[in-house]
Amino acid sequence: MKKIIIISGPTAVGKTSISIKMAHRLNGEIISADSMQVYKGMDIGSAKIMPEEMDGIRHHLIDILEPDKNFDVQMFQKLASEAIKDICKRGKLPIIVGGTAFYIQALLYGIDFTEEDHDDSYRIKLNELSEKELFDRLMQIDPEYAVTTHMNNKKRVIRALEYNHFTGRKFSEYNAEQAQRKAIYDYCYFVMDDKRENIYAGIDRRVDIMVNNGLLDEIERLNKQNLPKDCNSRQGIGYKELFEYLDGGCSLEKAIDNIKKNTRHFAKRQLTWLRHEDDTIFIRKDEYDYDEDRILEFMIKTFEER
Repeated sequence: MKKIIIISGPTAVGKTSISIKMAHRLNGEIISADSMQVYKGMDIGSAKIMPEEMDGIRHHLIDILEPDKNFDVQMFQKLASEAIKDICKRGKLPIIVGGTAFYIQALLYGIDFTEEDHDDSYRIKLNELSEKELFDRLMQIDPEYAVTTHMNNKKRVIRALEYNHFTGRKFSEYNAEQAQRKAIYDYCYFVMDDKRENIYAGIDRRVDIMVNNGLLDEIERLNKQNLPKDCNSRQGIGYKELFEYLDGGCSLEKAIDNIKKNTRHFAKRQLTWLRHEDDTIFIRKDEYDYDEDRILEFMIKTFEER
C-alpha cells in the first residue's frame, strides 16, 4: 500500500506551518483536505495558503474550481486519489493536510458513495423546509450523525434524511460500517490539538485578521458573480454569515460575531469526529511547550518507526 501522512485538527491550530516543514524534511507534497480552498478567489475566508507561503512545496487541490461549481466528498476522493498516485509515481510522499475529517475518512477507506436511483420527489419536499426544520428532523432520527454536522450544511442534512427515508437506517450506521473497512493506504494520522481556550482565542484572532485583510471586499466581489444561494461555496463559514449581512439579514458586527461563534462550534465538532477515528495520534501543542521543532521531530520519528 502507498504510504501517506495525514495532518488534521481543528481550525486555526497550526497545521499549515508544520506540514510545510514536514514536506521539506520528507520530500513530500501536500494535498489539501479542505472544502473551501478548492475555490478560486476565495482566499481570505478560507485561510488559503498563498503561493509565496508555500516555500517551494507543491500543493494540490487548491484553486481548482470556480465558486459556482459544487465540490463534495466524492470529488475530493477522486482528485485526492489521483494526486496520491501522481506524487508517489514521482517518488515523493503525499501529505494530506486539512480539517475536513469526513473527506479524509472517505479517502482512507475508499468509501463507496454510489447511491441507488430513486424518485427525487422526497428531496424536493425536503428542500422546501428551513435549515432548522431539517436539522430538527435529523436530530430526531439520527442524533449521532447530527452532532457531526452543522445545521447550515443543508446538503449533508438532506442526504442523511434521504438515506433514512429510503433505507430505514441511520446514516451514522452507514458511516460506522464504512469505517470498519480496511484502509487502502499505509497511513500515519496525526491530529494537532491544543487547550480549548487557546484554540478559541486563535479562531477569534484569525477572524479579526481576515476582516482587517479585506474579507468583506472578497465577499462583495463574490456577490457580484450572482452565485446560486444553495451553491456549496456560499455555505462555508466566513462566507455564509457575510452573505447574510449583504442581504440585509444582520449587522456587520453581528455577522463577524457569528463567524467566530460558528467557527468555534465547527472546531468542537472537528475534534469530536477525530477522537472517534481509528489510529489517530493526538499531539497536544502545550505538552511540547509550543515548540514546533520538537513536535516535528516526534511526528517524523513516529512515521519512520511505523
